Amino acid sequence: MNENASSSTPARENIWLNIGLNVIVPSVLMSKGKDWFHLEQAPLLCVALAFPLVYGVYDFITRKKYNFFSILGFVSILITGGVGLLKLPSAWIAIKEAAIPALFSVAVLVSLKTKFPLVRTFLYNPELFNVPKIDLALTERNTHPQFEKLMQVCTYYLAGSFVLSAGLNYALAKVIIKSETGTDAFVKELGKMTAWSWPVITIPCMVVTMFALVKLLRGIKAYTGYEMEDVMHGAAEAGPAHGEQPETNPECDGPTENP
Repeated sequence: MNENASSSTPARENIWLNIGLNVIVPSVLMSKGKDWFHLEQAPLLCVALAFPLVYGVYDFITRKKYNFFSILGFVSILITGGVGLLKLPSAWIAIKEAAIPALFSVAVLVSLKTKFPLVRTFLYNPELFNVPKIDLALTERNTHPQFEKLMQVCTYYLAGSFVLSAGLNYALAKVIIKSETGTDAFVKELGKMTAWSWPVITIPCMVVTMFALVKLLRGIKAYTGYEMEDVMHGAAEAGPAHGEQPETNPECDGPTENP
């Protein structure tokens, strides 16, 4: 029976591969592809769009879920390429760069009302945590309500990191993008903006995200009794298997590990 259940469960996705193929690779192609492959903007746009499109279709077939990153990556690249092809004012790049993380922030907040809150993709991810083990401990201690409140707080921090990203994205685009769209100088400025976005945008946002992750880890310890190494994948492999109840110490009413 357990074998049937496990066979029907979709495989866990690799979050870094997800972000890389849906966001990073297409963005780098759009900014550096002309120098590397000597392609014009139209075919380069098609190649960049193929990554999130193919990955999204593959993910839907294998996991039976719409991939949020694939949809967002496709729309982002389409807008960026469209601005260049249509020779729209370069100010649209700054608007787009701010709009994408702003949409992330809204999506994270709205997802709280759905069955699949995005905080479980970005922070409380099965790739990082032994989620079934944590859930069992929360059930044992009857601390699910407190944990859900903690997840809401972490969601607000996560949404705040995207708001910060939106502001920094807009400022960076306004400072760097000066040339007319469709020109070689414009393409080079896109590449420069992509390069600067890592230290200028990624580092501050990672600081906020790491703060939320630390808060989540402290909450897991408080509500389950487990240390970080007990629930992080790799160190947690020696813990209770999926579907196995952790033993409870009657004196402290908390989960303890089998010797």
